[in-house]
Amino acid sequence: MRGKSLMVMGTASSVGKSVLCSAFLRIMKQDGYKVAPFKAQNMALNSFVTKDGLEMGRAQVTQAQAAGVEPDVRMNPVLLKPTSDRRSQVIVDGKAIGTMTAMEYHRYKPALRERIKATYEVLESTVDCVVIEGAGSPAEINLRAGDIVNMSMAESADAPVLLVGDINLGGVFASLLGTVMLLTDEERARVKGVIINKFRGDVKILEPGLKMLEERIHIPVLGVVPWMDVGLEDEDSVTERFSRMMGQGDLDVAVVKLKHISNFTDFQSLSLQPGVKVRYAQSAKEIENADLIVLPGTKNTIEDLIDLRNRGLDAAIIRHARKGGMVIGVCGGYQMLGRKLHDPDHVESRVPELAGLDLLDMEVTFAKEKETAQASGVVDASGWLASSNGILVDGYEIHAGQNQFGEKALPWLRIGNRVDGVMNERGNVLGSYLHGLFDDGQLFAAIAAHIRKEKGIDTETQFPMTLDEYREREFDRIADIVRASVDMDAIYRIVRGEV
Repeated sequence: MRGKSLMVMGTASSVGKSVLCSAFLRIMKQDGYKVAPFKAQNMALNSFVTKDGLEMGRAQVTQAQAAGVEPDVRMNPVLLKPTSDRRSQVIVDGKAIGTMTAMEYHRYKPALRERIKATYEVLESTVDCVVIEGAGSPAEINLRAGDIVNMSMAESADAPVLLVGDINLGGVFASLLGTVMLLTDEERARVKGVIINKFRGDVKILEPGLKMLEERIHIPVLGVVPWMDVGLEDEDSVTERFSRMMGQGDLDVAVVKLKHISNFTDFQSLSLQPGVKVRYAQSAKEIENADLIVLPGTKNTIEDLIDLRNRGLDAAIIRHARKGGMVIGVCGGYQMLGRKLHDPDHVESRVPELAGLDLLDMEVTFAKEKETAQASGVVDASGWLASSNGILVDGYEIHAGQNQFGEKALPWLRIGNRVDGVMNERGNVLGSYLHGLFDDGQLFAAIAAHIRKEKGIDTETQFPMTLDEYREREFDRIADIVRASVDMDAIYRIVRGEV
């Protein structure tokens, strides 16, 4: 089956394409095939840095983990990271090439087509099958001329297509029928099967509709996948996590929902901790009773800090810290905790200088070039955190900010000989640039134990499974569900070109 492909497209964004791709990759891995994911263009603020120091979308990283292979930037050659409502940073082959408006990028896209095709062909030559993910819907007829990620990608890869519809949203039959009808004859011929996703209830109720759909579109329905409460990292900010509580227990963690929040996958592991509940907060009232406030990463630190002030969240965070409450900032959230932010070259904003929250004795200056690298840190702290000295933390850095520390900034995390993370003298405000800080559970278990001690709760430190262990369990679980719900024999025939 060497050099084959399968493309998963959807009737809209967030119909479950990413998760289904992960499931198919894990199923094929279980069946003994060497497989890899691919998405020509991703728009997301959740990103990752490869071992080569190159940046790619988080969804394809998750899919690579499902496939059991090392994430490779060839799996996601183009990444768009929105910096505002109208502009995005454009990352090609893992490196930022500049910031463009939608129209500027639309004019630039044709130049990417051959580059993407060449990248895909190299990846395809190394595996048995590439599972390709589309973006949004292939039926956006106004975007067809500049398409590089949907049907034009299927044509470049000569890939058969599975079309996915989300029944939980309602109108799944109309959306599937409408999508197929808006395709050209050549595009329609590529669609070899339909999958209905996120179903709740008895499939028998659907059967008349499935039969009628097949008669209308002349494409078989290959399966109905039930609703899966999936715990894998989200591709972007179109997520249900922002509106629901995760985990349960006595320790309340409030992650501040920033306007340009990025890499919020850093906090996936917190809800795996015993006795910890995690929620996203958008107002001062929502963080009043939190045991821990987390300031996450952002693609636009200065603009998001201004937005925090407009919402009154800055004062609430400062009050929490002054009373001794724990505050942790990661990447952009770390930068906000300092005394001042300087942007002389307007890397992030038209604002050249802005006062920070003044909770850490440091200033931040934004450089023109980002630092992107995988890194391993070691806890090297004083005070209450000293008992955790020597804990190793693996992760990655993506930031343009450079920190200048004052005397009251106490180191707690070092990467090599360099200070990465600092805390205040009281030890209740900490920051770090390292994404993945909490993934193995050890560091956060120590933080949770300290918070409970401060609250007068005497509990033994408990260590949950690591995020890697959790992912592996989730990959196998969704693979089992999808294998039981779709006709995998038919899908393998499609991949082999027998249909």
